[in-house]
Amino acid sequence: MPRQADPLGADLILDFYERNARELPWRQPDATPWAVLVSEVMLQQTPVSRVLSVYEQWVQRWPSPADLAVEPAGEAIRTWGRLGYPRRAVRLHGAAVRITAEHGGQVPHTVEELLRLPGVGDYTARAVAAFAFGARVPVVDTNVRRVLSRVVRGVDEPRASATAADRAEMATLLPADPAIAARFSVAVMELGALVCTAVSPSCDRCPLPARCAWRRSGAVPGVARRPVQAWHGTDRQARGRMMALLRGSAGPVDMLDLLGSTDDAVQARRCLDSLLADGLVERAHDGWFVLPGTAVAG
Repeated sequence: MPRQADPLGADLILDFYERNARELPWRQPDATPWAVLVSEVMLQQTPVSRVLSVYEQWVQRWPSPADLAVEPAGEAIRTWGRLGYPRRAVRLHGAAVRITAEHGGQVPHTVEELLRLPGVGDYTARAVAAFAFGARVPVVDTNVRRVLSRVVRGVDEPRASATAADRAEMATLLPADPAIAARFSVAVMELGALVCTAVSPSCDRCPLPARCAWRRSGAVPGVARRPVQAWHGTDRQARGRMMALLRGSAGPVDMLDLLGSTDDAVQARRCLDSLLADGLVERAHDGWFVLPGTAVAG
């Protein structure tokens, strides 16, 4: 049987979005391309509920790339707070420096230029191009991939990452008009986030019940190929404790305090070394450490 010309039902999804979209600050008409870039970096592997307050603080303090570029990277890490994966803050600071130096302080609008910025990968580049500049490019995150897999392919693939093949398929489903295509991309994303969720999807609220190949085949839950990552006792948790000590201090932190933040001495040493290697921590003087760029009194 040939595939439908519009298997995702663009009009139905756009209507769903019109009626159900969350009012998020980076979706407002006055959101700048920089605000969109900040939101997309913060939302990587982090839920909206945790991002909102940090996002608001960030764009109020640094409403443009140039405002952030003149600050030390340590201030970006401090404001990042407990969002996790703090290397994102360092890379966003690096992106601000490059945007200011190489693009006149304006966020570039093409996928190719965006990909050259620190910390900007395939998804983020396309999201900023579409949502900030209205480009007709496929934007595929885990929510979009889940809708695509279930509705069009008829399979459930828990925790599967987006691939180049997903982007290529999504490109064939975009409406022709660039502005509508960008809105369609965020609408599919919202459908995945609110209704076609990874666990216990609300199929009774879905605008695509007759189109969904997965539902027609019995909606059999898939088995995740990748297990859920543990948190307690991991290096991520230990690094997070060290970063919390550094963020909460106006000056240098004693190495003994950092190493004492976890009971495993070998893990503590490994984590401190990794924070140094990642550029998240700097040596102030013998046995003392600070966030990057923090001024240390002589």
